[in-house]
Amino acid sequence: MPPEALDLDLLRPRLPSPLQAVVDERFARHGIRLLLKRDDLIHPHLVGNKWRKLAPNLRAAAGRTVLTFGGAYSNHLRATAAAGRLLGVPTIGVIRGQELAERPLNSSLARCAADGMRLHFIDRSTYRYKTEPATLAAILSEAGAEDAYVVPEGGSNSLAVRGCRALGEELRGQADVVALACGTGGTLAGLAAGLGPGQRALGIPVLKGGFLDTEIRTLQHRAFGGPRGDWSLDDRFHCGGYARTIPELDAFAADFEQRHGLPVERLYVAKMLYGLLTLTEEGAFPPGTTVAAVITGAPFTP
Repeated sequence: MPPEALDLDLLRPRLPSPLQAVVDERFARHGIRLLLKRDDLIHPHLVGNKWRKLAPNLRAAAGRTVLTFGGAYSNHLRATAAAGRLLGVPTIGVIRGQELAERPLNSSLARCAADGMRLHFIDRSTYRYKTEPATLAAILSEAGAEDAYVVPEGGSNSLAVRGCRALGEELRGQADVVALACGTGGTLAGLAAGLGPGQRALGIPVLKGGFLDTEIRTLQHRAFGGPRGDWSLDDRFHCGGYARTIPELDAFAADFEQRHGLPVERLYVAKMLYGLLTLTEEGAFPPGTTVAAVITGAPFTP
């Protein structure tokens, strides 16, 4: 398939994504204006930041098989599989956990398979070193995918980071602080680069470990040649780690859904919104601050 044949505009993405003001007295009583940047409405299958990160990589793949990585409940894998189905591009998902190959597919992996993704399971030790050249070459060989276009776990590479810069550009002049949940850091790296003077990006990591600061700096260096924008991280709201929640988070998310009619994705979006409310109540934002919360995804329905 020649590059010009892969026209992602045929999928009719909703760009720029809507910016929605919400009235929430929990923020208003502190003088904070809350906006929701509805990236979850960009496309029904390539939701939120997955569109912004995958689109430039799909164009670069130019119809070649796309191979990427993820865990058993990876949003990124589902988005890649859906893109492959919609565009007629073969996809391979390298799944963390060889033991999963012997079990029935969970709803997330079943969706990937239904969308035509070929699933290749590897042991967790090998997965840990998947970015090392020799290990990656062995994985590609074992999967019969030596000529595949490789997208890293979470989709965060230089093309993805530059693609996410448009998110910041869409929000220039619209908010003082722009917050989003972070997994691999690519969206934040691009967002910060696209914001204007006087604006800052706030990342809420959903994984434990405190490793994202270095990752984001590395991604910006690779994408732009150096640091870009004003950004910071608050590591307090991962609620135990990826794919984990706590009763307080579930109660908050359910309440937010009822107040605003917005289905709240629990693994990323809920943690970011919960963190924003906590920071607001702590007085982290001066009265008169406008905060935009990026809704990077929607709840998964099997």
